[in-house]
Amino acid sequence: MTTQREKKFAYAALVLPALLIYLSVVAFPTIFSVLLSFTNYNGGLVFGNPNVKFVGFNSYQWMFTEPSRMFYTSLKNNMLIVAVSVFGQIPLGFALAYVLSRKLVRGTGFFQAMIYLPNVISPVIIGVLFRVFYISPHSVYMEILRFFNPAAEFTLNTNPMIPVLVVILWMYTGFYMIIFMANIQRIDVSIIEAARIDGAKETQILSRIILPALSGVIVTCAILAIAGSLKSFDLIFMMTGGGPAGQTRVLSLFMYLAAFQGAANYPLANAISTVMVLISFALIIITRKVEKIFGGKE
Repeated sequence: MTTQREKKFAYAALVLPALLIYLSVVAFPTIFSVLLSFTNYNGGLVFGNPNVKFVGFNSYQWMFTEPSRMFYTSLKNNMLIVAVSVFGQIPLGFALAYVLSRKLVRGTGFFQAMIYLPNVISPVIIGVLFRVFYISPHSVYMEILRFFNPAAEFTLNTNPMIPVLVVILWMYTGFYMIIFMANIQRIDVSIIEAARIDGAKETQILSRIILPALSGVIVTCAILAIAGSLKSFDLIFMMTGGGPAGQTRVLSLFMYLAAFQGAANYPLANAISTVMVLISFALIIITRKVEKIFGGKE
């Protein structure tokens, strides 16, 4: 007969490998990154380096007060991406999933494949394609525009984030559509049929049955959207490079430029990453609070 001690040993033996991997791959780098943001480290050895000193919040202070206010521009652009992701991709993805799963249109398989297609293409490729198509004085978009108006001139200085936001909306809506379709199909069809027999309209089925049943899924999608929005890098890097004049720069790109462009500033880069994590936690907590107040029961 298995004793309590043997059970604990078995649990520990099963959990320990995963715990060690987590600590070495996730926990330690995160803690080390936070600690590094409080130093003046500028490359080379970290441990045993006499030149590495604790400087407190110097990197954070510079980040929040530097004259170009690049942190605030990057943060604003990230919040725009979060807004488009949470209030654009998720509702649109749900609407498309509802229409296709309820078979309100023909050719659901074709539309499902076409809407999801951008998710299987690398963001780097999409960034290059849209840069060629839109963000260039001789882009396809400008050539079409000049066909109708020969005097048209290229400019990206007015609302340069709009092309980026449109591409992001187009890219990831299909991902949430697939998630919602999979969970809508889990809802017992007999409940919906009983509601229709009782005279419920399509809007009532949507608001009284489907949406409450998917409240947890909506929160999960919101968390995924927030996390993905704050770490968005590759698409913007290839599409605009943060230009013009840093107007499309986001926090992840700001962090990359601080660490790898010009004179490397590793403490600043780690300070930016720490702030990104804190913002992500704050937004996720707010999302969970809102779900508890207004969400339904699955």
